[in-house]
Amino acid sequence: MYKDAEERAIQWSMGDDDPRITPIGRMLRRTRLDELPQLFCILKGDMSLVGPRPEREVFYEEFETYVHGFSERLRIRPGMTGLAQVNGGYDLKPEEKILYDVEYIRRRSLPLDFKILLKTVGVVLKRGGGY
Repeated sequence: MYKDAEERAIQWSMGDDDPRITPIGRMLRRTRLDELPQLFCILKGDMSLVGPRPEREVFYEEFETYVHGFSERLRIRPGMTGLAQVNGGYDLKPEEKILYDVEYIRRRSLPLDFKILLKTVGVVLKRGGGY
């Protein structure tokens, strides 16, 4: 992002068309290299490979006011990839994201995790759609 991109107000991502993204940031996002720092969080134990994607703390209170249950996704460790990412990607609205997250929390299992991981590989290799 450009320096001071959220100087006036913190904003929810506008997806690939977000004007705050620098040309280098756009390339990193398109190739998914922007996800690599999360591997350190996984190695530290702060995140898992699969689970609801973490959200910036500032958004949790706001989303909870109009998306009842949004903070339920905090019950389990966040993941680098998840059901919402492979089915909706960067452009999901919070009310759509929570539906996938709640479904993942309800159905959570090793086979589901493997399915999500395989789908993630496909999305990354195609460089489009999904997350």
